[in-house]
Amino acid sequence: MPESNRFDELEIVLTTHAQQRAWERNMSFEQIKDIVYTGLQQEAGPGHYWFYKHCPERDDNLLCVAAVIDNVLVIKTVMHHWRPAP
Repeated sequence: MPESNRFDELEIVLTTHAQQRAWERNMSFEQIKDIVYTGLQQEAGPGHYWFYKHCPERDDNLLCVAAVIDNVLVIKTVMHHWRPAP
């Protein structure tokens, strides 16, 4: 995974819900980190973001994680077949 300074100082944690969705959607923690570090970022509200990325080896694109950024980056859920808001 390419190095990034986007969130170098933040710990990334997954809620129980996000862990369950990641398991259901066959997404590893490494894939989730890759989406956060190298994917596109869209604001969903103050402090809330979607990070998403097309992964050509998967047929359920776009892969997306919903996150809250404070003193840690909390992954709230993990999605597939996602579409960014216009």
